[in-house]
Amino acid sequence: MSPSASKQKISLKRIAHVYYTHKNLDAAHQFLLDFGFSVAQRTDDKIYYRGYGTEPFVYCAVKGTEDKFGGTGWVVDSMEDLELATLLPGATPIQDSKAPGGGKCVTFYEPVDNCPFHLVYGQTSVEVTETFPELAYNFPSTKNRPVNQTQRFKKGPAPIHKIGHFGLCVTDYKKAFEFYTTNFNWKPTELVYAPDTNEDMTTFLHLDRGEEWVDHHCFFFFEGPKFHVHHSSFEVFDFDIQMLGHTWLEEKKYEICWGVGRHVMGSQIFDYWFDPSGFMMEHYIDGDLVNETTPTSRSAAGPDSLHVWGPELPVTFLT
Repeated sequence: MSPSASKQKISLKRIAHVYYTHKNLDAAHQFLLDFGFSVAQRTDDKIYYRGYGTEPFVYCAVKGTEDKFGGTGWVVDSMEDLELATLLPGATPIQDSKAPGGGKCVTFYEPVDNCPFHLVYGQTSVEVTETFPELAYNFPSTKNRPVNQTQRFKKGPAPIHKIGHFGLCVTDYKKAFEFYTTNFNWKPTELVYAPDTNEDMTTFLHLDRGEEWVDHHCFFFFEGPKFHVHHSSFEVFDFDIQMLGHTWLEEKKYEICWGVGRHVMGSQIFDYWFDPSGFMMEHYIDGDLVNETTPTSRSAAGPDSLHVWGPELPVTFLT
């Protein structure tokens, strides 16, 4: 057995939240409300936002002197996982979390680009704040909605359910892949390679949780000359809610990046926007699910690998 295979991995349960620092916290706050978050807790320099699901918070905005990505938070399965995390590069001791939901936490810095990751155990969940009906659609040959029942909607933000995934541009793909898949239960769902070299350049990772159904990916990364966060993605309820949110952001004159369209890898219907600090944020619905029976796919990078319908891929999405 290789050292990589024999190493005890830290068991991640789910992606939980993200941290972003903003120079103009007021502008970021208004965008985040218009994007569909609600405030969970405020301090002098932080605003914690939640969705309508059971996570105590899914986004933390921090006031600072520069616009900067502050890493992602992940729920682990046990205190033993937190103890293992204290052995990672730059790791803090186990501490009490001061964020909504409490629990114990560890922060470490991955060795490729020094990006912080925040692990938490023992968070207290919150009550669901909204429910939405699963709409009955009338198809050409199948009519599911009874006579005299209508579909009516109100304009407004698209309420966020949960964080689904995030992505990074890393400076050393091979080193990053080795670190993440050796130390954690991340497993590639899809690998994308450069046709001219046959070298892998992008990976979409899911959490290996055996037979449990999990999202197609909760983390992706690709190699580039400068480290940065690519985007963070948040699930909304259905296509109508997504388009209501799209219209709301459009009418508020925010800057769209790309959407609405349908991805190939992961199948999500996507809608990408820039916040006032220049960070890319996504609403998505209808993503694929995988588990231990799902084989890893490998395909060549190309112009048709990212979407099957929607607007033409903008240059700003790839930078």
